[in-house]
Amino acid sequence: MSTPTYVVKTLGCQMNVHDSERMAGLLETAGYEAAPPGTELADVVVINTCAVRENAANKLYGNLGQLAHAKAQRPGMQIAVGGCLAQKDRGEIVRRAPWVDVVFGTHNIDVLPVLLERARHNAEAQVEIEESLKTFPSTLPSRRDAIASGWVSISVGCNNTCTFCIVPSLRGKERDRRPGEILAEASALVAQGAVEITLLGQNVNSYGVGFGDRAAFAKLLRACGQIEGLERVRFTSPHPAAFTDDVIVAMAETHNVMPSLHMPLQSGSDRVLRAMRRSYRADKFLGILDRVRAVMPDAAITTDIIVGFPGETEEDFLETLRVVEAARFASAYTFQYSPRPGTPAFDLPALPQDVVQERYLRLHALQERMGLAENQLQVGRTVELMVLDFAGRKDDASERFSGRAPDNRLVHFSVPDAAQAPRPGDLVTVEVTYAAPHHLVADSALAGGTYSLRRSRAGDVWDAVQAGDHAHAGGGCGDACGTGGSATVGVVGLGIPALRPVAL
Repeated sequence: MSTPTYVVKTLGCQMNVHDSERMAGLLETAGYEAAPPGTELADVVVINTCAVRENAANKLYGNLGQLAHAKAQRPGMQIAVGGCLAQKDRGEIVRRAPWVDVVFGTHNIDVLPVLLERARHNAEAQVEIEESLKTFPSTLPSRRDAIASGWVSISVGCNNTCTFCIVPSLRGKERDRRPGEILAEASALVAQGAVEITLLGQNVNSYGVGFGDRAAFAKLLRACGQIEGLERVRFTSPHPAAFTDDVIVAMAETHNVMPSLHMPLQSGSDRVLRAMRRSYRADKFLGILDRVRAVMPDAAITTDIIVGFPGETEEDFLETLRVVEAARFASAYTFQYSPRPGTPAFDLPALPQDVVQERYLRLHALQERMGLAENQLQVGRTVELMVLDFAGRKDDASERFSGRAPDNRLVHFSVPDAAQAPRPGDLVTVEVTYAAPHHLVADSALAGGTYSLRRSRAGDVWDAVQAGDHAHAGGGCGDACGTGGSATVGVVGLGIPALRPVAL
């Protein structure tokens, strides 16, 4: 009998990507294997959902509608829905899509294989939602597709009460991991070949409040600087209200913490920020950016902005434009306000859609100009890039590869004809020759200019994977393939027999 396959589809934020890696690790530990890359269907299809915006539900039910026909043609196929929308909608998902086999929430990822087996045995849908976290996701087995980089969760949940945000009600109150566990996981990822990690939390700079150390996040950044072989450290996302100068100093003084910062603005109007329950004001926000740039002049700062929050006036919106122009963001994720049931702002009168759309387009146009201007300042600079997967080529005609600069800007670069091709995770040094609003180009090598290659252990591991020199071994191999289990615990027992023997 062939080994059953799985696909995990991720909708939403970086936390969902992190959770999806755990779902995949659990499935491999239970005896499934990943379907080939690019495959949309498998014996088990898991959709990890988002609930932050209104169109999230449309995406989910659109996906489920397409899967209904496929399931009818594929006996034994199972569909599971997890994540934030599952936590919110619960049994409503099965009511609207009765062909779904399993629904599970953000607090009980660990039960996915058990629920699949129970649904198969009982021949009926299984819906299981917990109200609080039972197992910290980072203690679960993981199956990472990326070799050179990895997510390391430092906390889950959020203690803020932003009136537009549904995350606290779906992810729960903030819970912090102990620093030793985080550093052990980061070290294990490096041992598996990673050269970059991203520390992940809903509000990373409130890390430590749960165990009584408000300076814990700055200390954690400095400790990451002591991990041998770890070239790059990033984090997302901080909250302006809790962002302190000790973190800025730690960023500047820790050699492998990158000069990039994602700082959500949401609005430039103090009146709207107050209505959003964002406990900072525009001047404080801009002051943080000034202090960051004072010690890291080349830092690239990105943000999130909501347009059309209930009650936003033209004067409020002009304040947002003013702050955007003063902030000089490298890029911005801009959104039209989306009312979410269960949030305090849900019942507030909505602005006319044509007004919101017109403001959104004005903001987008301004940020495009600002992003281009900031990127143009990079032309002529020499930067070291971490090479992305070869699938990230800009186009086949130019045969450019893609990489990320220390400030996280995307750079498409050329390689000299006689040079050795870089591998994902290798580091190349190039000179930026062209700027666009959302990317840079470095073609200096074509004219005999700056180009050098520094091969990395991540690239060596990538070579081994391509050559088939090791197997993924059910998500618990730990031999540098990028799919090892947790750094802090072994394989988690699930209370059901594996579908096939698992190599541990």
